[in-house]
Amino acid sequence: MTKSRPKDGILIILAFFSIYVIWGSTYLLNKMAVAELPPFMIAGIRFTVAGVIIFLIAKLMGINISINKAQLKNTIIAGFLFLTLGNGVAVWALKYVDSGFAALEISAQPLVVLVLMLVLQGKKIQPMSIVGVILGIIGIYLLVSQKQIITQENSIIGMIMLFVCMLSWAYGSLFVADANLPSNYFVNTGYQMLNGGIMLIIASILFGEQWSLPNTWSGEVQLSIILLIVFGSIVAFTSFNYLLKVVSPEKVATCTYVNPIIALILGWYFLNEQITTQSIVAAIVLLTGVYFINTKKKLTVFSRFKK
Repeated sequence: MTKSRPKDGILIILAFFSIYVIWGSTYLLNKMAVAELPPFMIAGIRFTVAGVIIFLIAKLMGINISINKAQLKNTIIAGFLFLTLGNGVAVWALKYVDSGFAALEISAQPLVVLVLMLVLQGKKIQPMSIVGVILGIIGIYLLVSQKQIITQENSIIGMIMLFVCMLSWAYGSLFVADANLPSNYFVNTGYQMLNGGIMLIIASILFGEQWSLPNTWSGEVQLSIILLIVFGSIVAFTSFNYLLKVVSPEKVATCTYVNPIIALILGWYFLNEQITTQSIVAAIVLLTGVYFINTKKKLTVFSRFKK
């Protein structure tokens, strides 16, 4: 891994700010937009425009954007799993659940990935990860069992949608690990976003969503879409890939713990979303479980039995 130089310090700080705050704020931005616009339309516009912009930037930088048929097929599959189903379903779910709640439920993503690796690949779960799974299940139960949440209209539908979203992202993570994809991550992202965005637009048409021109949207929604395209889709992802090159993956993975907290705070401040004591406890338990799943350290109590 490339070591960062002192002059890179500001870039690293800005990159972490991007994956912490910008990604954490996308729940708020999507929630604001979905209150006025159809979910698949929002996601379709976001990723299609972002994909086009990425290709334009790539051409200006002299990057070759040509790929072979196998790579095109795999970017279509990845775009569907991550963006069409994964993100589109999450935006749809925000019609029925709070943005902070959605962020907390989705923070259990590493747990779902771990379970799929066990079921589909037969990989052994490490002792620390077992503890993480148990804590994750407890945290999810505490989160979704709150009476004030499950009694809200269509909230259970939203929870199920978010679970489908997590399954899609988890399977997508396993798929791209071995798939033949463009070597340049900028090009890879561009194709995934463009393909995923086009499929979302098709889904929007098939579901009969009512489209409208941007000049008919409220100023708040117009700003939300612009921020989602420029910062949520382009800046944050570029920052994410930059950090993977200059710092350890474990440090980059800390966004898993920070994003839900940012989403909770922003949802409470701007949308008056309620943060209950049980939600706080659920967040602590769930994110502790995610930490145990992500950590590479060995659990002492288990390692002693192996000696």
